[in-house]
Amino acid sequence: MPNLRHPTPNISGPQEKLTVDDRARTRRSSLSLPDYLPLEHWKTIGEQIFAIVDSSAWWLGDWLVFGQQTYPRRYRDAIEQTSLDYQTLRNYAWIARKFPPSRRRDGLSLQHHAEVAALPAPAQDHWLSLAEAHGWSRNELRRHLRAARTEPQDAGATEDVQVTASAEQCDRWEKAAQHMESDLNDWMIRKVDEAAATALGPEIADDAARSPHPDSSVASE
Repeated sequence: MPNLRHPTPNISGPQEKLTVDDRARTRRSSLSLPDYLPLEHWKTIGEQIFAIVDSSAWWLGDWLVFGQQTYPRRYRDAIEQTSLDYQTLRNYAWIARKFPPSRRRDGLSLQHHAEVAALPAPAQDHWLSLAEAHGWSRNELRRHLRAARTEPQDAGATEDVQVTASAEQCDRWEKAAQHMESDLNDWMIRKVDEAAATALGPEIADDAARSPHPDSSVASE
């Protein structure tokens, strides 16, 4: 999807069915416009198209989540019989699960939500509210997030650690954390500490077991 500043669609409300102005003739691979089209109508059609493009990513995410829940043994084979890219769908589904409809911001794109999807829910809401209030593009939101991660830390303060992982890996980690009745962040910190202790030897393992785990935030893209 193109990284564009998210416009405000010219529709009457967030629950309005998304359509394109009837002056535009839409086909599977083309758009035809009349020879004389007022500038404002042309602009509105562009906003409507962008809203449909951005919304379709949410639709595909929700569609895959439904398939996973309703047809757990058959949905993968059904997708492979289509031209849809499974990994892209999984990425959309991961974001859709992170943000139920009640928490999605109509004024921001799915890409905005993707930037903060790996953060704890309060942090997600905080950054999305800032992006909404200041009209940040996806790239602007990303720059502010990176700046926040690289700010100097006080001695003993926690740090954010960014991890690049596939949607499938994130799903697996979340399921493991839920199985252990643990928050994903805490579960990952414990597992990394255990791996570090194993690599560094028993003395370090004893020190790690005695030391409290900091409340750091692990983010995935």
